[in-house]
Amino acid sequence: MKKALSLGLAAAFVLTAFAGCKAPADSTSNGGSTQKKVLKVAALESAYGADMWREIAKAFEAANEGVTVDLTISKTLEDEISPQMKAGNYPDVVHLGVGRDAALTETMIKEDGLRDLSNMLNMTVPGESKTVKEKIIPGFLDTSITNPYSDGKTYLAPMFYGPCGLFYDANLLKTKGWDLPKTWDEMWELGEKAKAEGIALFTYPTTGYFDAFMYALMYEVGGVDFFNKVTRYEEGIWDTAEAQQVLDIVAKLASYTEKTTVSNANDSNYLKNQQLILDNKAIFMPNGTWVVGEMADVPRVEGFEWGFTALPAVGDGDQYSYTFFEQMWSPKEAQNPELADKFMAFLYSDEAAKIFAEKGVGGAVQPITTASSLVNDDLKLFYSIYDNGAKAAMGAFVATEPVEGVDIAKSVFGTVDSIVSGDKTVEQWKADIIKASDALRGALK
Repeated sequence: MKKALSLGLAAAFVLTAFAGCKAPADSTSNGGSTQKKVLKVAALESAYGADMWREIAKAFEAANEGVTVDLTISKTLEDEISPQMKAGNYPDVVHLGVGRDAALTETMIKEDGLRDLSNMLNMTVPGESKTVKEKIIPGFLDTSITNPYSDGKTYLAPMFYGPCGLFYDANLLKTKGWDLPKTWDEMWELGEKAKAEGIALFTYPTTGYFDAFMYALMYEVGGVDFFNKVTRYEEGIWDTAEAQQVLDIVAKLASYTEKTTVSNANDSNYLKNQQLILDNKAIFMPNGTWVVGEMADVPRVEGFEWGFTALPAVGDGDQYSYTFFEQMWSPKEAQNPELADKFMAFLYSDEAAKIFAEKGVGGAVQPITTASSLVNDDLKLFYSIYDNGAKAAMGAFVATEPVEGVDIAKSVFGTVDSIVSGDKTVEQWKADIIKASDALRGALK
């Protein structure tokens, strides 16, 4: 099972790796009279492997005469660079996201140790005509992760991403002559049609999958402002009409959920819920791109064809698909900030994106507008979602100091089982969320 709750899944993108490697350090030419510029890059080797970073370094060096990339790659990157940083020897560029146990990135944020990346975002992508900001998919720079100080500036640049949404059997809809719902009203209409034929509208593997689902729904009902207020535990936010709408939509969806879902919504039996989609016993389920590989070898109805869509829109609003992504930053103590900006800008070029997609194990996809044209056919279904009108939802509940007995993920997402089973009412659910949110507000780090 590839899914974990909230920030846990975001961190799952960056957990596995090899050992570090180093490119040549400072060197000279012409008898030592000319010293090359050395750019120090530190990258966490995630499940995508190390080869892609080596190829990126080669490509950047080839395009920038006299530049050497001193590359550090490690699965325990914090252990590699923290001692050096304490000694005053800082990397120029660091690929290391939030949500890891060592929390180096969070520490740098708290200590105001990151450079503002506005200059980099306004640079023209090397070899192209658009700026980095124009090249990045809309929404990726408007999050509490990339903008941790809420000052309108970006300090963490978005990197490799994976969209989440609703998976379904496209052939089932075609065969039945049912249109893919674009709004929640259309979703309920489809639910009634499906019910008449003994098919449930919805299922879910476990309630852990409701983080991405509800985050996207929060964006739909109230935009990024509402989302940020919820995830920062603002007082009274759960008493608003927008919050009530989120809870009511999930509760109504619960009434259309396949009856065996709750009993199998656990780490031991979640595959049975995913199997419901392949057996045409339920139409939609929330999930991430890994589900296709996870269910690759199981039986399915004849003609089954994976479909993937963003959440239906609320009224005439936008559809949203939540995405998890990694991050990159540059410390204020970087010795070569201008070269660091140039390197980071290069990472958003089509040339670099192809290297990541081809050399990264399983394909590492950059959050750029040309992403869907650069990935292989197996990934196009997922990464074209933002080309078809959907917007990206990002972010998560802000981390706080631990509060005994309080788990915001359990209160918000984990309670869905009780809503589906009827063990709790929406009013009780809301009261539990408010209680947890109130407790965490005073524990913000």
